[in-house]
Amino acid sequence: LPKSWLADRARCAEAGISEQTKFTTKPVLAQVMIGRALDEGAPAGWVAADEAYGQDHKFRSFLEKRQVGYVVAVPKSQSLRAGVGYGTSGLRADEVTAEAPEQAWKRLSAGDGTKGPRLYDWAMATLEPHPDDDLGGRASVGRWLLVRRSLTPDANGELELAYYLCFGPAGTGLDQLIRIAGARWAIEECFRPVPGPPLRRLAPPHHPRHARPRLPRRHRSPRPKSTRGLVPLTPAEIRRLLAHLTSAFIVRPLEHALAWSDLRRAHQTQARNS
Repeated sequence: LPKSWLADRARCAEAGISEQTKFTTKPVLAQVMIGRALDEGAPAGWVAADEAYGQDHKFRSFLEKRQVGYVVAVPKSQSLRAGVGYGTSGLRADEVTAEAPEQAWKRLSAGDGTKGPRLYDWAMATLEPHPDDDLGGRASVGRWLLVRRSLTPDANGELELAYYLCFGPAGTGLDQLIRIAGARWAIEECFRPVPGPPLRRLAPPHHPRHARPRLPRRHRSPRPKSTRGLVPLTPAEIRRLLAHLTSAFIVRPLEHALAWSDLRRAHQTQARNS
């Protein structure tokens, strides 16, 4: 819940929110959710996350204590100073990267996108544990700094860099860390808005003004007779179709969802061939 909600106690009371409910940050919420999933036996060897979670040392320490590997994005200013969880380098992430020789960069794919493999240049540096670190003397795990470099210059003529702090079993290779880093993009793709006209405002099922999402008639289009030549169904597209089948708010037939799916795949095919 946002702070603005919790500050308005009358609004909370109307919504049935207990007075004991306190504001909780995203990293803390993530710890609760991940911990609950692990306690219930969910198989999870790795966690991928963006900077909002990656730069939170308590979040990373939580994963390490649960013996779950991670590849989390961090800002270029991320400190690698001596101390618990930071390795022994006193430099920032971008300062460590500036010293990397050109031969340290490897051109590898982080997974397939709409236009084929997502190719970047990657470099990895091992972070030695600090004597006071929980990992001191344990040869079964390790930490690394992973850096991704774009292949084309940005508007300022510079190659964009992205930084990741990594933790996992000793001997984890560059290929595996890149695969974990790329897995986050599949999740972001799943949450990307579906192209098309906006849906009407949703209300809870018990709300007196409950309205189900409907598309205007002018946007209804029959499904093409053939889907030959379209890109294969992606995991994100499969999730969209499954959501259509399981959602209680959607009243359109499956044929309607398949038509929109074919339209998205046609755009993907055109983008890949362009």
